[in-house]
Amino acid sequence: MTYRGGRGRGRRAGFGSDEEGHDLPPPDPVEEQKRAKEICFTQLAAQPRTRLELKNAMLRKEIAEDIAELVLVKFDKAGLIDDAAFAEIWVRSRHTYNGLGRRALAMELRRKGVADELVTEAVAAVDDEAEEDRARELVRKKLRGMVGVDETAKIRRLVGALARKGYAGGMAYQVVREELRSLGEDASSLDDAVPE
Repeated sequence: MTYRGGRGRGRRAGFGSDEEGHDLPPPDPVEEQKRAKEICFTQLAAQPRTRLELKNAMLRKEIAEDIAELVLVKFDKAGLIDDAAFAEIWVRSRHTYNGLGRRALAMELRRKGVADELVTEAVAAVDDEAEEDRARELVRKKLRGMVGVDETAKIRRLVGALARKGYAGGMAYQVVREELRSLGEDASSLDDAVPE
């Protein structure tokens, strides 16, 4: 059995042991760095990644944390990791193709390890008008499949769908009300729930 490096969790002397219980020698730092770089290049070849995503990928492959950090610094200096550019691309793509609102976009970026100031900057690219337009598109698309559904159920489903996509409650109610009215449907139950 060959040892590929590790974080030392629960391993004797931090390096592990083979099936017979013999301690394995520490991993060769040069080889471990080489593996770490290969992991990062493979990850980046598939799609852009944040610094945290790359670090987690290396740790999952049992690269020592200090080696992972060393490789990340080198990738940073080479310009191969750019969380700001990642956030910009992510926001544009997820808003356009998945219809996500600003709140959902911000949550996703934070989960990916993007710093708050970069999240704020990237999400600001989606202005109020663009967010509302995308919400309207989503409501119109959903309405096509709601023939025969009563008004209250439509409203509940549509507002819920927008909320799950990260749209604020006030905007969701307004868009649903206006879209139902544009179709000549009565949105009076919505009017009772939300003031004009």
